[in-house]
Amino acid sequence: MVGDELRHQPPLSVSAGLATRIVIGGRPSPYTMTVLAAVTRIPRGKVMTYGDVAEYVGAGTGRTVGAVLSRHGHDDDIPWHRVIRSTGAPNPSAPDEALRRLASEGTVLRPGGERVDLGAARWDGRTTP
Repeated sequence: MVGDELRHQPPLSVSAGLATRIVIGGRPSPYTMTVLAAVTRIPRGKVMTYGDVAEYVGAGTGRTVGAVLSRHGHDDDIPWHRVIRSTGAPNPSAPDEALRRLASEGTVLRPGGERVDLGAARWDGRTTP
């Protein structure tokens, strides 16, 4: 009976891979706040890859940035769709919605409209469009 009760309780944390742990509940960490602040700076029509964001904030990896966005990127003021894969593919959890939002902002897409043209749309974190 005790084993069954333990099996049905939600985990206190889940793995996001490569020693990244997402703690369920609690307040955003300073790293999370830094990542979210960086993502909000990406201008309309521009994108950064997950790895670009990690490099921009000076810590973590593309995976840790992805973990932050999967947990905290759902607020209306976080432009999560402007963070994409290094292949130009959109956010994997909501690709159609991400592409719709990117197109509506004037982000340059590759022919076929399924990927972002990184050469044209990648933001370096310094220049303004």
